Amino acid sequence: MTTLETLKISTLAFGRRLMGTAAAAALGLGLGLAVIAGAPAPVMAQDAAAETGKPALWVIRDADSTIYLFGTVHLLRPETVWNSPVVDQAFNSADQIWFEIDNPDDQAAAIPLIQRYGIDRETPLSSRLTAEELVQLNTMAEAMDMQGAMLEPMRPWLAALTLSLAPLTKAGYDPESGVELVFRARALEAGKPISGLETIEEQLQVLSGMSEDAQMAFLRSVLSDYENATVELDRLVDAWAVGDVETLEEIGVTQLRAEDEEFYQALLVRRNANWAGQIDTMMDGEGVIFIAVGAAHLAGDDSVQVLLEQRGYTVERIQ
Repeated sequence: MTTLETLKISTLAFGRRLMGTAAAAALGLGLGLAVIAGAPAPVMAQDAAAETGKPALWVIRDADSTIYLFGTVHLLRPETVWNSPVVDQAFNSADQIWFEIDNPDDQAAAIPLIQRYGIDRETPLSSRLTAEELVQLNTMAEAMDMQGAMLEPMRPWLAALTLSLAPLTKAGYDPESGVELVFRARALEAGKPISGLETIEEQLQVLSGMSEDAQMAFLRSVLSDYENATVELDRLVDAWAVGDVETLEEIGVTQLRAEDEEFYQALLVRRNANWAGQIDTMMDGEGVIFIAVGAAHLAGDDSVQVLLEQRGYTVERIQ
């Protein structure tokens, strides 16, 4: 595997080191899940006649505006059923589609930024690890058909995200099956305008801005959790697919805040506040907008919905 392919792999969705790397990958930032080795556009395999999923969906309305809020999981097993007639109707009625970023598989934009924020050639990764941790790192790298030496120039957060992909793909999770890529393909086919609430660079800065100690804790959690990495993710996806927002909050919000308030503020609170402000501005216009973002942003006391309610909007759950 080339260094470039490694960098592509490492754009796996961002997440929370202290809630488990698998759940982190699914509910973190939505960057570049299909950048993996130049992945092709996703196949929309879900048969509309057989769709039975019920992930949560909310709506806010005024006299001339309707905005739908849909929580996503950034990578799924291909067989996971999540769409529904209610979600289809909301999506099909929309004049605009909004994601966290407008093109999560934009390799040309992502790779230079990953190199800028994720590479440190002056401090080899191995110099930060114990002998035992190096053995663990090499074992995980081999599971991805990589050499541990290919991780040497990576900053700890980037190495952690690269390695976190191994147990997930081994368990059948596929970034190409992530919700955003399926919706994006549908939007392009229908000619719907696509926009992003933030940029690739802004997303990268969330993890690259972590302290070195926090990045190393993230990496060590990936190394130590390898054997059980999919346990929380399986639980999370099961909850998400049936609209169990309480369990999503427990896994994706409460655990994070209890362990790392600073990271919780950076990953969720400040971004949610930014997005609520943008949605407030959207409501000044007219038409129908469908917004799909990571499900953790739509759970808990600091969720986008709560922030919109504080601005005077009524947010109604319709699924």
